Amino acid sequence: MNILNVMMQPEVFLVWTSLAKSIGLLAVILGLVSYTVYAERKICAWIQDRVGPNRTGIPFTGIRIQGLGQPIADALKLLLKENFIPAEVNKFYYYIAPKLSMVPAILVLAVLPFGSSLFGIPMVIADVNIGVLYVFAVSSLGVYGIVLAGWASNSKYPFLGGIRSSSQMISYELALGLSVIPVFMVCGTLSLPEIVLWQRENGWMVFPIWAKGLTWDLILSGDIGAIAQTFTAGFSLQRILLWVPMIISFVIFLIAMFAETNRAPFDLPEAEQELVGGYHTEYSGMGFALFFLGEYAAMIAGSGVIVTLFLGGWSFPLIPDGSLPGIPGVLAGLVNIGVFFAKIIALLIFFIWVRWTVPRFRYDQLMKLGWYVFFELALVNIFIAAFVLAYIK
Repeated sequence: MNILNVMMQPEVFLVWTSLAKSIGLLAVILGLVSYTVYAERKICAWIQDRVGPNRTGIPFTGIRIQGLGQPIADALKLLLKENFIPAEVNKFYYYIAPKLSMVPAILVLAVLPFGSSLFGIPMVIADVNIGVLYVFAVSSLGVYGIVLAGWASNSKYPFLGGIRSSSQMISYELALGLSVIPVFMVCGTLSLPEIVLWQRENGWMVFPIWAKGLTWDLILSGDIGAIAQTFTAGFSLQRILLWVPMIISFVIFLIAMFAETNRAPFDLPEAEQELVGGYHTEYSGMGFALFFLGEYAAMIAGSGVIVTLFLGGWSFPLIPDGSLPGIPGVLAGLVNIGVFFAKIIALLIFFIWVRWTVPRFRYDQLMKLGWYVFFELALVNIFIAAFVLAYIK
């Protein structure tokens, strides 16, 4: 039996394809994390009428390429920087806290369908039928890294940051979980790939109007009447009624994700003006870098969950079947992957824009918003979705 036959055996095939998808996705995410930091600095500079990083380019050539080499320089600096450890810290928990902060965000990516298929292989690392429960179970573990960092640093400011993060997570985890229940009620499944397929056939959760039967072939034909008919077929009272609980769920989930990822205006656990740097005040070198990477990886993972649940995943806008006339299946699969990451990038830009335009909430405002507004609104929204579904059926 030659090596090709061995590799094509079902068990071996599953192992090496999953490994290949994991390595490829991790490489893309790490690159996206690095350049999200670059994008944040450039967008921040643009909003504040500054220049931002614009000098670091190709070494020894004088080519600056708009500062695109800055993330590489930052990575090298953090790798080579001295890792100073204060004498009074609890060293074991101090060491593992940054890792615990980084790992959950990466694990969430395992169940996100980041494309349709490539060479006949589904573009999801682990296709589990309870993918959404897995996402919530794993993502909530990220707070343990922050709490441990705050406690193990044996310093008052990190300790306050850790306490804030734990109470913030409890407050918004409830609203986050309740907000997606209407999605399960509509789709009838907890599987993320199946939720994407439902949206591909019936329309994205956040769009009340869907072009039923619209294809690229029809668009390229130029038949305006036939194109308009697809929009008419996708428009219905039922669709409008379903859109109401879906848009409420989307707004709650999106805002709660800011709190879950400790992003401004909900960045109370680090709040530089109040807590110096919060939970990572006593960290330097790669420990600080892992917290930094963990925050941006959580942003990317959260954006991926939003895209999957509400924005159609890898499916094209207004093109239910995702057809690409005259384009081979492999290229079409790559385009679907590109569509998924393009949606994530758009959400990341929105995250960055909000950070540099909206002031930080006070701590009591943060708690009241989570417990008195989002929690109740998410509960009421479940009943709205139930009544709408009962009326439709």
